[in-house]
Amino acid sequence: MKEKSVLMKLNVIPCTFLERLNRFVALVEVNGETRKALVTNTGRLEEFMVKGRRAFCTPKSGGKTDFVLVAFEDSEGKGAIIDTRTQARAFERAVQLGLVPWLKDCRIKRKEVTVGNSRLDYLFECPGGEIFAEMKSAVLRGGERGEYAMYPDCPSVRGQKHIRELIGLSKAGNRTMIFFIGAMPGVEKFRPYERGDPEIARLLREARKAGVEIHALSISLLRDGRIVLERPSLEVEL
Repeated sequence: MKEKSVLMKLNVIPCTFLERLNRFVALVEVNGETRKALVTNTGRLEEFMVKGRRAFCTPKSGGKTDFVLVAFEDSEGKGAIIDTRTQARAFERAVQLGLVPWLKDCRIKRKEVTVGNSRLDYLFECPGGEIFAEMKSAVLRGGERGEYAMYPDCPSVRGQKHIRELIGLSKAGNRTMIFFIGAMPGVEKFRPYERGDPEIARLLREARKAGVEIHALSISLLRDGRIVLERPSLEVEL
């Protein structure tokens, strides 16, 4: 098997998840002490956020939290990365290294691009022209063998809005893309989680018909803090 590409390395500290206080803050145990950790992922993450689950944190300075909750221990002792900022940084590094086949010879021209009433994550500059793109975090596992990375795990009005914006851009003649970061070890495919938000699943099918490109890749965290690109392209099933 081809060696997985290392994208970056974090200063991770083992921690134990205790409870989620609100959308953005969790309690974790670090070296026997209860501390607050920032949660950047707005999904419910119910399969991971179980009291006593082993996790990985990184230290942070300032604010009302002492750590960032980056990942939960998953299969094979590797970590499922829930931190959306880490997911984005790893993805951007993969693009920079030329490891993403569906963005071959592309570069990130701008981030946080305002389009209509939405703000999309990226504007790529590619040999064939510009691509308006949105990134989503897929950290819900599905399938008989746990081979699917899925999104979303709960209704997402914001996600619906982004897909509709991409559909409109595509129909206006722009090249557009939505891609999913399957941030779990061992996943092979992506599909929308219809029970989480049936409208997202419907919109993705409409988007594909309208010409929006839909892609996915997978990454995971190793115990020593290295983030690796597991699969640069996951099969997408809609």
